[in-house]
Amino acid sequence: MNLAFYVHIPYCIKRCGYCDFNTYTPSELQITTGLKSITNSYTNLLIAEIKSARKQLGDQSTVPSIFFGGGTPSLMEASDIESIITAIGSEFDLASDVEITLESNPDTVDREKLENFYNAGVNRISFGMQSAVPHVLATLDRTHNPDNLYQVTQWASDVGFKEISVDLIYGTPGESKADWQKTIDTALSLPITHISAYALIIEEGTKLAAQIKRGEVGPVDDDLTAEKYIMADNAFTKFGFDWYELSNWSKPNSESKHNLAYWLGHNWWGAGPGAHSHINGKRFWNVKHPNLYKQKIDAGEAPVADSEDLQESQIESERLMLSIRLPSGVEKSTLNEKQILDLSGYVKSGHLDEGNWDNGRAALTLEGRLIADRIVREILL
Repeated sequence: MNLAFYVHIPYCIKRCGYCDFNTYTPSELQITTGLKSITNSYTNLLIAEIKSARKQLGDQSTVPSIFFGGGTPSLMEASDIESIITAIGSEFDLASDVEITLESNPDTVDREKLENFYNAGVNRISFGMQSAVPHVLATLDRTHNPDNLYQVTQWASDVGFKEISVDLIYGTPGESKADWQKTIDTALSLPITHISAYALIIEEGTKLAAQIKRGEVGPVDDDLTAEKYIMADNAFTKFGFDWYELSNWSKPNSESKHNLAYWLGHNWWGAGPGAHSHINGKRFWNVKHPNLYKQKIDAGEAPVADSEDLQESQIESERLMLSIRLPSGVEKSTLNEKQILDLSGYVKSGHLDEGNWDNGRAALTLEGRLIADRIVREILL
């Protein structure tokens, strides 16, 4: 079977105000010697989990993609990343065209480090750009200098990366349409093959949520956010980036194999604290805190916090939720009469493409993408 690998690197120098990911700063972990002092030992823990995964799965699987996410994976040493790739390759079969992605904060790399990552086996790099506008980055509590993006993407291209992506966030309180247009234009001026653009979601418990609650930062304007999505899609499409998932656009043949594995419901193993896995209809996830994760691995125990066997109804619901996010949409033959009847109204309203509908598929139009969640709720009732 195919098995995608997600490797979680849970460390950041500083926590961004909007972030609720499972990440930890040196102060939160009470580390006074810097993160570098713990990355080597953390690498050994990940390798131990990878070996355990091989024992649990039995038959050797083919790995089409490895994704180093975080956190800030670019804080790791290239030698540690190489050791993890080597471990996966020794326990499983790496596909001949394996995609190996590393998320990176632009301020954490220079040309030499990018070259070292490339030589370690990383062949796709994703930079957390978020915005090109300083006051928007300040609201997000991002620390990187937006002017660095051209330099780091050019370095990445120079050292050999053919696949370079940037992550953008739109809808930040105080971000005007002109601000967002500047971010779009800046991104499109870079030597990139892929763009992810996500609407800002205010997560409870984050610094930004507290600031909005106290009135220090304005609320998110949903109508303006929808306008920004259309602005982005129009601009990206004009520059040869086609949407292949609601929040992702790529040049031809530069789609993220790893992300597609999630959206198509394939198997994946998540290594590291808090990482989630999905194997043949069973979902499980690791303990969240790095210290507890270390205790479990050192004791020879599985670091799993909990698991669930997905029911047929859950599998079907997730198939619909994920498929509708893709240009191919959902095959009408897999829907019941009520679902088809409910969706037919969205064809008339222009939210589902009439041509695709007539050819047996429920596929979103640009307007439909803006209300994708509503359409999904309709067919899951």
